[in-house]
Amino acid sequence: MYRGDRARKETLVEHGFRLPSALDNRPLRFEEFCAAVNQVVYVSATPGPYEIERCGGNGSPSIVEQVIRPTGLMDPEIEVRPAAGQVDDLLSEIRARVARQERVLVTTLTKRMAEHLTEYYREVGVRVRYLHADIDTLTRTEIIRDLRLGEFDVLVGINLLREGLDLPEVSLVAILDADKEGFLRSERSLIQTCGRAARNAAGKVILYGDEVTDAMARAISETKRRREIQATYNARHGITPETIRKAIPEALCQLYEADDVEVADPPKEGGTQDALDPDVLEAQIERLTRQMELAAERLAFEEAAVLRDEIRRLQRQRLDARGIR
Repeated sequence: MYRGDRARKETLVEHGFRLPSALDNRPLRFEEFCAAVNQVVYVSATPGPYEIERCGGNGSPSIVEQVIRPTGLMDPEIEVRPAAGQVDDLLSEIRARVARQERVLVTTLTKRMAEHLTEYYREVGVRVRYLHADIDTLTRTEIIRDLRLGEFDVLVGINLLREGLDLPEVSLVAILDADKEGFLRSERSLIQTCGRAARNAAGKVILYGDEVTDAMARAISETKRRREIQATYNARHGITPETIRKAIPEALCQLYEADDVEVADPPKEGGTQDALDPDVLEAQIERLTRQMELAAERLAFEEAAVLRDEIRRLQRQRLDARGIR
C-alpha cells in the first residue's frame, strides 16, 4: 500500500501537480504499523507462518480454533485418485451429482486446460462453463449466480480461491493434477479449495494425482483432524449436519433497473414556444433541483446524477431562449 501510494504521488510531484509535502501524507509501512499497535486479532481459515509465529507458535494458548459450525457441517471427505483417466473418471462423478441436482467445481492448472475441458464436457452433454482472469468481474458474478440457479451444473476454474465462493449447492470439488506442486497446489491453497465443498452435507473432494505430495498429505491430515473433531461434537450433541440454505442475490442489472430514472424528452425542434419560455424553463429547473436534492438525501446518487444532467441541459436551453428574445 505504501509503495503504490508513493509511486502515484511521485509522478504528480515530478510534474508539478502536487507539492513535495504530499509525500508525507502516506500510509504506514508494515513495520511502522506493527510498532504502532499493541494487541492484534488475526482471523484466518489457513493462518500462515507469520501469524502463527506472532501468536507464539503451534500449541500456544493464543491460538484459538473455531472448528465447529452452527449447522453441524463437517469438513468434506477427501479421496485421492490416479491422474490417468482423470477427465473420464470425473465425468462419471459429475453425472451422479447432476442426477441429484447438485453442482460441481473443477480446478485446473492453466486457462487453456480449463477451456479445453469445458469444451470436451460440453460436447458430451454436460452443462458446463469456465471461469478465469480474462473474464471481467461482473461477468464472473453472473456466472457464479447462474451456477447456483441451476442454469448449468459444472464450473471449471483455475484459481477459485479468490472468488470468495460460498456455494451451498456444490457437493463435489475436483482438483485435477493435485500432485503438481506450486502456489495453487500448496497446503493452504488445497485446504481452502477443499473448503468449497464444506457448505453441503454431502460435500466431497477428489484429488487427482499419481503421487501424494507433502502438501497433499498435510492438507488431507488437517482436514481429517478437523472432521474428526466435528463428528465427535455432532455425535455428543445429537446434531445432524444440514446443508446451508442461502438466498441467491439478484443480478446487478436487476438491482439497477429499480434505480432507473425517467426524464422527459427534450422538446423537438419546432415545438411549442412555451417549451422555450424562460419562465417555464426556470420552473422546470427548480422542480428538478428539488428532486435532485431529495435523491441525494436518500443516497440515490445515480438518480441525482441523471437529474443534474437534465438541469444543466435546461439551463443551456434557458440561456439560448433569452438570447433569442
